[in-house]
Amino acid sequence: MNATAHFDPSHMLSFDLETTGVDPGTAKIVTSALVTINGRDREDLEMLADPGVEIPEAASKVHGITTEHAREHGRPHDEVLAETIERIRTGWGNGATLIVYNATYDLSILRALEPSFTVDGPVFDPFVVDRKMNRFRKGKRTLENVCAHYGVPLDNAHEATADAVAAARVAWKLAREFPELTQFTTEELMVEQATWYYEQQVDLQKWFEKQGKQADVQTSWPIQANID
Repeated sequence: MNATAHFDPSHMLSFDLETTGVDPGTAKIVTSALVTINGRDREDLEMLADPGVEIPEAASKVHGITTEHAREHGRPHDEVLAETIERIRTGWGNGATLIVYNATYDLSILRALEPSFTVDGPVFDPFVVDRKMNRFRKGKRTLENVCAHYGVPLDNAHEATADAVAAARVAWKLAREFPELTQFTTEELMVEQATWYYEQQVDLQKWFEKQGKQADVQTSWPIQANID
């Protein structure tokens, strides 16, 4: 990671997964989207994988992809996984910032599926940044809700490319509304996001305790500490 570089919202690689489940420790890839934005140039790549397991009905209802469709049209799961990681590393090598909405989900899946995967470049997580910059805004923090707040169109939520494009646009909006984000070096911004996420999750844990609820809230960003 270039310690002196700053977050550049004109050069991004936005990444999103649709998967077989909500547990990053066990989920398999169904679709992987990588959207490269460099100035006015944009390149979209979406890969459909055969996860090698049944796609639960609940997951299919979210992203619309059935087991039968994935088996017939998808590439081998490990091939999609390997290309996803290779393209992320190439993006970092080319100086792009990786945009991942709720990074601890998608990046933890990559680590769980490929233990050699490490975060070797800058990550910008609009989920974490929005929660920090608009801490007291009421309402949910789903991608759909955050897009609505920033005026970003999202017509096909839970389609991987649509989500990746929307996350990139939210990141750009955040940089415009809070220009101090571009004053951090990429290394500083990584540390800030990890700190913000920790504080946010500690507050969430306290809220659960006040409600008398038991919850195991993880506090590591951008990859869960217990995912190995």
